Amino acid sequence: MKKNVKEKAVVLFSSGLDSTTVLYYAMNKGYDCHCLIFNYGQRHDKEVQNAAKVAKNLGLDYHIVKTSIPWNKSSLIGSNQKIPEHKIIKAGFVPSTYVPGRNTIFLSYAVSYAETIKAKKIFLGINAVDFSSYPDCTPQYLKAMQQVMKALGNGIEIVAPIEKFSKGEIIKLGMKLKVPYEKTWSCYNGKNKPCGKCDSCKLRAKGFKEAGINDPAL
Repeated sequence: MKKNVKEKAVVLFSSGLDSTTVLYYAMNKGYDCHCLIFNYGQRHDKEVQNAAKVAKNLGLDYHIVKTSIPWNKSSLIGSNQKIPEHKIIKAGFVPSTYVPGRNTIFLSYAVSYAETIKAKKIFLGINAVDFSSYPDCTPQYLKAMQQVMKALGNGIEIVAPIEKFSKGEIIKLGMKLKVPYEKTWSCYNGKNKPCGKCDSCKLRAKGFKEAGINDPAL
């Protein structure tokens, strides 16, 4: 008798709260997960190191893709600009941490990889509820990229399971899945400890407060 072979899936993985929850979600669904981790010139490589450690500890296949966006002026790339510390993120306002085209670039690699290993699912941790108003995290963007998959005729589906979840809901899901949030990294700064002041840290803190759970990474 033939052994049941798990369906392969590509997971875009940064070791952040969202992508780690999605990775555990995909594993819980029984997928054979293959992680893509991106070093794209961000101002620190802490998230890359964390992602590699998590994937390795789980015994998962992973690749670190090194690329660059040399014309970009995002404050998330390089160290010339200061990471903003907004008190309120208004709808429609795109902060300087936005990296134009980043998710599209990541998905392009993911499609290439998925076609190569014959995976039919790409898991993506985008979220359109509690997020930094990035235009490539919206339902419209996801819908458009799904149409690209159909146009390519490769049978690949982009799965964004937490797209409509608040940060609190994501964390509650992660706790059920036993996500090791102490091993995740969300801060835009690459210091020894999360700064607690950047947009990402504030959104993360908001989520743990809503979930009624202390952040184990602090």
